[in-house]
Amino acid sequence: MEQSGDEGIRAPRHGDAPTPLSVLDLVTVGAGRTATDALRTSVALAKLAESRGYHRHWVAEHHSMPGVASSSPAVILAHLAAHTTRIRLGSGGVMLPNHAPLVIAEQFGTLEALAPGRVDLGLGRAPGTDGATAAALRRTERLNEGADDFPQQLAELTRFLDDDFPDGHPYARIHAVPGPVQSTSPGGVQSPHRPPVWLLGSSGFSARLAGGLGLPFAFAHHFSAQNTIPALDLYRESFRPSAVLDAPYALIGVSALATDDEKEARRQVMAAALNMVRLRTGRPGLVPTPEEAEAHRFTEMERDFIDSWNSNVVHGTADQVRTGLDDLAKRTGADELMLTANAHSGDVRLRSYELVADAYGLPNPA
Repeated sequence: MEQSGDEGIRAPRHGDAPTPLSVLDLVTVGAGRTATDALRTSVALAKLAESRGYHRHWVAEHHSMPGVASSSPAVILAHLAAHTTRIRLGSGGVMLPNHAPLVIAEQFGTLEALAPGRVDLGLGRAPGTDGATAAALRRTERLNEGADDFPQQLAELTRFLDDDFPDGHPYARIHAVPGPVQSTSPGGVQSPHRPPVWLLGSSGFSARLAGGLGLPFAFAHHFSAQNTIPALDLYRESFRPSAVLDAPYALIGVSALATDDEKEARRQVMAAALNMVRLRTGRPGLVPTPEEAEAHRFTEMERDFIDSWNSNVVHGTADQVRTGLDDLAKRTGADELMLTANAHSGDVRLRSYELVADAYGLPNPA
């Protein structure tokens, strides 16, 4: 089973958007809401995104965060696959050090069997949580996110996906199923697709590694904006053509929220920013309501953090968000923008993606 060229990586652009547009879904849980509510919103969002011409819908692995119900990306993606037919589905990402590579190969082989030709496997090397939770996940106190372990884990995972360990390797007789081994079994027929691997990052490490391996790269601009342009430059400078890509392809995650009224957008992003304040100070919780954020007495330090955080959130009316996204695409040269709309209410999030789609004249089946 081999990837042929850039199959499933390069995306079409619709309407007047400066790049293809996609969705990063954090499956956020607001105060007064349940994880069931959040997951129902994810299904509604995937259907909306598919109908309006967004190219991908990715979910990200997080742990021990009450306001983020995406601890099991593969489970969520299987559910979304059952409710969609065309949109690409993927992880943005799976935190590879938390898992045995064989397990990830099996999970995403299963997803590929459920949704042939439309599954992406995005990989990160951070734990997606705090150190204690990472230790509980991995059953070890040794948390090595360094230069040695991750490339080795990535190479092992790729071997399992392609079923091509060399003769004599300890894993040569071990096969990830569903996977290529099924095509070599008597009477076997196997899909020609396999999930393309993306590397995710918020600094230069994964940018350089993705470039050197000729893989697509996704950068977390939504929480590491100061590193975006240096990381993308490093990726492009490091890029070596591969069987996967003949030229660099980079998307960036963008925090973007459009509402019908500029003042309402400000209310919504303040609530999301208060949630980030609590997370960064070791008090993660459910996403607060705008009313709770308005009543909160911010310290000077919290105000400074929020001003800095919100300066990288593209928000306002649909026209204002369009202008902000156009500028960001021009400044970064990103090949694709993946939008994450952080708000207390699922309805607000869904409305944001509708407004952005309308602003750019994306397909509208209605």
